[in-house]
This record gives sequence, structure tokens and C-alpha cells, in this order.
Amino acid sequence: MKKMILIVSMLFWLAINPGIAHTQERNSIPLIGETAPSFTAESTNGTINFPEDFGRYWKILFAHPKDFTPVCSSEILELAYVQREFDQLGAKLVVMSTDQLESHYAWKEALEEVSYRGRNPVTIHFPLVEDENYQISDLYGMTHPEAKRGKNIRGVFFVDRDNKIRAIYFYPAEVGRSMDELKRTLIALQRSDDNFNVLAPANWKPGEPLMVPYPTPLMLENMTSENPLYYQYSWFMTFTYDLE
Repeated sequence: MKKMILIVSMLFWLAINPGIAHTQERNSIPLIGETAPSFTAESTNGTINFPEDFGRYWKILFAHPKDFTPVCSSEILELAYVQREFDQLGAKLVVMSTDQLESHYAWKEALEEVSYRGRNPVTIHFPLVEDENYQISDLYGMTHPEAKRGKNIRGVFFVDRDNKIRAIYFYPAEVGRSMDELKRTLIALQRSDDNFNVLAPANWKPGEPLMVPYPTPLMLENMTSENPLYYQYSWFMTFTYDLE
């Protein structure tokens, strides 16, 4: 009898503290190389099934804690100004925020009227996904059990053509994300996939030499030719030219 009373009391306590119960069920951050967690949610472009709806494209999931926040608004605008470049790179952008869908529509409409940094207003084509119940935030490990609910949900997840997580960034609310860095990361990952597993060195930019994990005998032989494709700074630092 005492055990039954204890169970009933515990269930009642959890019922009146749903945030705590929800926090206990949250997942950890998915690891690089794991399959991207799937979710279905409503967005300004209709119902989204992520990542399945985007097929063999690369996908970038871009998370926000709230609509109409200043830093996040600047990021959405900058992302919209380069959305065609991501499309040309074979990548689909998916933006989520923890506000309701109605707020997303209002935010999108307001942003599309802003002439930001001297540029004309821009139309936002990528979806703004609703995450009012923190389903996606929990699924991707972006909620902190000891922080205010919804604080610092500012992750970026790169998902490849096979729906594997390939890179993860987290940014604090005080620092805006760099669209150039997102593009650089995407291009570097694509180069690695498409060109015999080449590597991007520190501060690499598209068009600059890439690294190889280790030189093969053919690479070493090529270094002595008249127009070598490979060169070294040391036996453990071999470079090749970016031919894209």
C-alpha cells in the first residue's frame, strides 16, 4: 500500500512538473558519424520530415532559441542572402526555433522587409521549423538540464548525402554565426568525400591546397617530377592542389 501511494505521488509530481519530466528524457548530442535523428515538424514551408525529405542533398540544420532576437535575426538575413550559394553547393538549409509557427510566419514577414547593411530586402526560401515542445532541441541534445529551458539552443548540424552527421557547431547567444565559415566547412567536407579523402588544413579556403593523410609511393614519385601535384613541408605534412 505504501509503495502504491509513493508511485501515485511521484506520477502526480511529474504531471505538475512537465519540464522536469521532459528534461529527463532528453537525448545526448548525436556524434559525428551517426545517423541524423529523424523528426517531423511544421514549418513555414509545410510539414518537414527531416532528413528524409531532402534526399541525396547535404542538409544543414540551423537552430535558434527564439524568434525576433537580434543576433538570430541578423543570422537569418545573412543566411538568406547566401541561400542560393548553398543551393548551388547541393545543400538544403533547415532553420528551427522554439517559438510557435504563427510567430515564425510573422518573423519571416518582418525580416523580408528589412534592407540589411545596404542590401535590398530578400525573400527567405528555406523553412523555419516550429519546435515549441522542444522535440528537435532534445533530440539533438541542445537543451541543458541545469539551464533555463530554451536557452542557448544555437547548434548547427551538417548532415551528408547518406544522412550522417559530419560536423557540429555550437555558438553562444552573444556571438553571431559566420556564413563564410559554414560554407567553408561544407565545401571542405565535400572535397574530402569527392577527392580521395583529402583534408582541409587550418585556415583553408576553397581553391587553396589541401592535405592528404599520408603520401603513397606514387605521390612521393610525383614530387620529383617537373610539375608535381604534391609537395611536403615535412614527411607528415603532405599537400596537394585543389583542382575543383
